[in-house]
Amino acid sequence: MSKMTVEVVTPERVVYSGQAQMVIARGVQGDLGILPNHMPMVTPLKTAPVQIKVEGDQTLRMAVSGGFMEVRGDKVTILAETAELPGDIDVERAKAAKERAEKRLAEKYPEIDFERAERALQRALARLDVTK
Repeated sequence: MSKMTVEVVTPERVVYSGQAQMVIARGVQGDLGILPNHMPMVTPLKTAPVQIKVEGDQTLRMAVSGGFMEVRGDKVTILAETAELPGDIDVERAKAAKERAEKRLAEKYPEIDFERAERALQRALARLDVTK
């Protein structure tokens, strides 16, 4: 099977750079599966796990928060606000963040910033998903 170059970059560092057979990411309009020779595109990403199928059944998963994915030729670039590999995630901290966000969303006080709480919940869920 042919391969493509994949880079996942945050403002702080290059999280992944290598060859892959497929990238699966969640765009704002739904899940996207990118194979080599995909048509060129740029799309905003949602906060969700990204899967990079490296070889055979070997898949690298990471929690990505926002950003964009650019597909051009045989190169996929993900420019993300944050991207974390499973080994970088503190599971207990992610569970606590999930519980805090759920509690805030359940409260009915007008001073609660629901968008911020929803984003925090999505980040925590993505982190917990990739650590499974």
